[in-house]
Amino acid sequence: MRFFAHLARLVRTTAFKLLAAYLLVFAVFAVSVIVYTAWHTRELIQGQVADDLDREVRFLAEQYRLGGIQRLVYVIDRRTRRPGSSIYMITNFQGEVLATNVSDLPIGLLDKDGTRFTTYNRPDDAGLKSHVAFVQAMILPGGYRLLVGRDIEERDTLRDLVARPAQWAVMLIVVLGLAGGVFVTRRVLKRIDSMTATAETIMAGNLSGRLAMTGTQDEFDRLAHSLNAMLDRIEGLMQGLKEVSDNIAHDLKTPLTRLRNRSEEALRTAHTEDEWRAALEDTIEESDGLIRTFDALLMIARAEAGQARAIMSDLDLAEIAENVSELYEPLADEQGLDLVVTVAPVSIHGVKELLAQAVSNLIDNAIKYGRPVDGSRGRIAVTLARQGGEAVLAVADTGPGIPEADRERVVERFVRLEASRTRPGSGLGLALVGAVARLHGGSLSFTDGAPGLVATLRLPAK
Repeated sequence: MRFFAHLARLVRTTAFKLLAAYLLVFAVFAVSVIVYTAWHTRELIQGQVADDLDREVRFLAEQYRLGGIQRLVYVIDRRTRRPGSSIYMITNFQGEVLATNVSDLPIGLLDKDGTRFTTYNRPDDAGLKSHVAFVQAMILPGGYRLLVGRDIEERDTLRDLVARPAQWAVMLIVVLGLAGGVFVTRRVLKRIDSMTATAETIMAGNLSGRLAMTGTQDEFDRLAHSLNAMLDRIEGLMQGLKEVSDNIAHDLKTPLTRLRNRSEEALRTAHTEDEWRAALEDTIEESDGLIRTFDALLMIARAEAGQARAIMSDLDLAEIAENVSELYEPLADEQGLDLVVTVAPVSIHGVKELLAQAVSNLIDNAIKYGRPVDGSRGRIAVTLARQGGEAVLAVADTGPGIPEADRERVVERFVRLEASRTRPGSGLGLALVGAVARLHGGSLSFTDGAPGLVATLRLPAK
């Protein structure tokens, strides 16, 4: 019972159905070729027989014209004595046989000219076996009737020699095809069962499970590779969600606690209107910081979810870089930094607001941490150029830079290095830039500016 159940499961698979359909088409094609070959062979042989008969009848008719009936009978008599001779018969106008090597021909066979099939017997058959022949009759001058024919058993034998092996070949193809179908289907089903088991493991909560690959680079390997990449992305998002939840719980707890303590302190100590106003202003400022943090988180989430792709349009990244830099020039000068902008027009396909925010975050980060360690006046260089098929936006400063070991961490949410914890910020600025870069199919990288840091945003150019 288990065998039949397993066989029924194999038969229901798409792979087996496709193979069976292909096998049926191939079998029909093979049978059609065999039938056509047999028919064409038969017609070819019959055509050759008809041509031979026509030539022989014309030759005998010429012998009759040259020497009369005696010569014709003499020629036919000699030909009938040859081994494997053709069928011959000559009769007079009364139907009396003058010469022949066959018997038991149908009545009226010689009454009209033309070719036809007929049955006959040879004198030595003793009536035990009837043969089939293709004959041509001709009425000669003087009422004599001439019949010449060929036995077609050889034609049928040749046809059988072609058809019977071909039939066995088709049957063998079908049997081997079905066996091969079962074998291939079992292998396919085994791969699918493995994928199903892995999927069930993942659905049970093990997000680290991955589909097995055989290394053959077949369609299952390509599917497994794509699904594994998707699972990597899902696992990363889930891990990111967990980290975000943990970071929110830890990093936002401090400002919320500070907000609550200030409110309590105001209730205990504030007595005048100025004191109440100062307490409310501190509360509003702290609340604005929280709102900015949540806005940044929401913007990162939307960018990573790809929700903004529907509103993308063609735009000039140079215009965005110039406008944002112009807004930050006064702040940079106030912080003792020269902001230098060198951009070339580069068209890209993206979301203007998100790109402007990304450029703003890079420049703001350079202003916060771009002062030279010796306290001298620093420099921020914003450059934009087209390199191959990419728009490359670089923001370089002259500050202490970021250690190479920390350059990958700074794009994570709420990550703040030790040197920056005394400065205002939430640790979401570079995380947002990274999310915007991924949304647009680009990348964000950091290199040593010697001195300082070079933040490079690469985006596909139009």
